[in-house]
Amino acid sequence: MIAKLSESVRKNIRDVLLAVIFVAVFTVFCYFVEYSLIISLFLLFLGIHLRCCGKGTLKTFLNLGLLLTLILFTAHIISYYTDWPAYYIPVAGIAMLTMLLFNDLHLSFLMGLASSVLVSIFLHGDFGMMLTFFLGSLAGAYSVRDARARDQLISAGLFVSVIHLICLVLLNPNFSMFLDKGFSRNYIYPLAASGFISAFLVVATLKIFEQTFHVLTNFSLLEIADSNRPILKRMALEAPGTWQHSLTVSQLSEAAADVIGANALLTRAGAYYHDIGKIAKSEYFTENQMLTDNKHDYIEPSMSRLVILNHVKEGIELARKNKVHPIIIDFIPQHHGTSLIYYFYQKALEVADEGKIVSEENFRYPGPKPQTKETAIILLADSVEGALRALDDTTPTKIEETVKKIVNNKFIDGQLDECSLTLKEIDKISSTFIRILSAMYHARVKYPEKKNGNSIRKSTEKGNTQPSPDSQDRRDNPSS
Repeated sequence: MIAKLSESVRKNIRDVLLAVIFVAVFTVFCYFVEYSLIISLFLLFLGIHLRCCGKGTLKTFLNLGLLLTLILFTAHIISYYTDWPAYYIPVAGIAMLTMLLFNDLHLSFLMGLASSVLVSIFLHGDFGMMLTFFLGSLAGAYSVRDARARDQLISAGLFVSVIHLICLVLLNPNFSMFLDKGFSRNYIYPLAASGFISAFLVVATLKIFEQTFHVLTNFSLLEIADSNRPILKRMALEAPGTWQHSLTVSQLSEAAADVIGANALLTRAGAYYHDIGKIAKSEYFTENQMLTDNKHDYIEPSMSRLVILNHVKEGIELARKNKVHPIIIDFIPQHHGTSLIYYFYQKALEVADEGKIVSEENFRYPGPKPQTKETAIILLADSVEGALRALDDTTPTKIEETVKKIVNNKFIDGQLDECSLTLKEIDKISSTFIRILSAMYHARVKYPEKKNGNSIRKSTEKGNTQPSPDSQDRRDNPSS
């Protein structure tokens, strides 16, 4: 405990020192280029605020600092080396990038405010300039929230330009000014163009910042979750049962993540890749044993344990070989946590010699336990889906009973201790699983069998021109 505490203290001290060094370097830069030193103080208090809000990791501070540095550098270049009007500066692009990269409204608000204030100070602008940049930044950030298509970024640019022009009108109620060519050249045209310039720069640089900051945006997640990717196509061909299992888990997980406000798209992508390690020895997993006997019937439980445990290790290696993003790789070990391989543990107890101790720890996955809400949802969905496959009775009552039992067992076993799921969210996840699984396993109406081939003809002879429900059903569903 003391060692862990001292390590945490050392990390905090290191983060503070590096942040202070960053601010000091920025202060020296401002001094030599003759900018106001209050900018450095502003950045220092921004870092303190992030720290107090629980978002102030060193990595986050440096990433946000890089974005602010780039927009200030852009402002410096435009103001000193060109005769362009200041309103061409794409300030709104910083808030849009922050929203796309971090998916956090609070951070986007702060970055919109910070970039607007700093650029206005750099340019010796007035309060109207700062407010125009800030409101445009907010419009851009809100417009790209949860964006999944590139055209949404263009729409966001249009929205930013509209808000800029509205601010211009409200700040200058004397409409005769708008007829002046100089006013149009210095204010109307730049403000109308800056939104589109911001959107273009976001599209052009988003991938670069993803790589630099080691984050995943919705656009990258959609690419990762494309079933035509080689590793997913290989799983569909070599382990079709596992692929179908992964699709079902993705359905359950994405719906549950959406209900509790977690990242649904990340959860879906993680579900696709969580079991790719089964490709190596797919025939040893029941979902792929369609036409063959269970191979575990012919080997010792200790060997079965090794095969089952190795699918996690092999999955991580296969994912790294295929250059899967580390955030997605985290789903592979965490979707089992430190759970017990219960079936083979019980089987080992049954075949063990009298007096021989079978260690439960040897039949547990190595972990780690789920660290995020998304990986915890996958753990629950994976366990629930596997349990439902083994049921003969899939009535809604039995489904509800099984789901609650599985979720409670994982909670009692401590598998959810290291993620931030609350009891209320766990209950919502369970309810979502029950609703979706009940729909998947819903009962179908049983039509009476035909006793002879004359049933339709006889009903027609009696004056009834409507075919029987069975014949109508077969006409609508030829495959039934």
